[in-house]
Amino acid sequence: MTLAVRVPQELSARVPVEQRGPGLDRDAVRMLVSKGAEVAHHTFSELPRLLRAGDLLVVNTSATLAAAVDGWVGHARVVVHFSTRGDDGRWAVELREPDGRGTTRARAGGPAQAGVCLPGGVRLVLEEPLSGRSERLWWARVSGAGVPGLLREHGRPIRYAYTERDQPLSVYQTVFALPSGDGSGSAEMPSAARPFTARLVTELVSRGVRFAPVTLHTGVASAEAHEPPYPERFAVPEASAGLINATKAGDGRVIAVGTTAVRAVESAVGADGTVRPRAGWTDLVVTPERGVRVVDGLLTGLHEPEASHLLMLEAVAGRAAIERGYEAALRGRYLWHEFGDVHLLLP
Repeated sequence: MTLAVRVPQELSARVPVEQRGPGLDRDAVRMLVSKGAEVAHHTFSELPRLLRAGDLLVVNTSATLAAAVDGWVGHARVVVHFSTRGDDGRWAVELREPDGRGTTRARAGGPAQAGVCLPGGVRLVLEEPLSGRSERLWWARVSGAGVPGLLREHGRPIRYAYTERDQPLSVYQTVFALPSGDGSGSAEMPSAARPFTARLVTELVSRGVRFAPVTLHTGVASAEAHEPPYPERFAVPEASAGLINATKAGDGRVIAVGTTAVRAVESAVGADGTVRPRAGWTDLVVTPERGVRVVDGLLTGLHEPEASHLLMLEAVAGRAAIERGYEAALRGRYLWHEFGDVHLLLP
């Protein structure tokens, strides 16, 4: 699926909504609601009135890492984006160049055995490309310190050029984020959940909406590169699998909060439609041909219309709903990207 959509630069959300005016909280973002052919305009704070008792929200508990670290290749400055922790202790990384404005631009990957000097005497050595499709991401081995400690001491959140300034890591954490025991997390925020506040979650629970936590650690998705998603680590716990199955058996709707939640739960469903507890790696790419077996609806941010993201949205809601939604978002001057507005797709 492709959409001939050009997002004007002025529609990029440059700062979080709570920094745009006094008295605003995260739930003050706008929310476009698509239900079949119908499109309606709301604020996110109205979400409890749009859901029903018995509905289930599947939320990603992955914490965002301070995944960008300054380094040097010889005398050249680079910025290392730590993407994904491998089972063998290596990390998938992307090397980028500082652009002089506090952000970065793409850089040629490799070569193998290239060394990168990092703060605190830490050294990183590139070993092999993550995928045969691209040399943008490389598996690398780090010596001299553990990566979680390096990120805590010297890292900052990954930031792209459409944002106005650096933000503290807390701005990139969702209300559902939980630190992992091994230091894993998401290189980029699972941003669909950002508008939730503790107050809003309390109201949803009070109205009979339930939550099923899952985990999927997202890797880097550079703005310049529209590549299919790489394998990512995920977990669907037993309690959440049971909640999902019970909701499917009753009258409730299973609504994923973010495409990461879709990928996690659809990776744990069998051919019989039953979700089972699972943990490991998923390479699932959700397409209209494959369809969705669990998810009835989706809350997602507004992002550049690249192929794999749109295919997943089309699998959930159908092509017509996505086209109408993007047209309405542009006409309504909704804001894009991780600090922007959101789109709720309901069955």
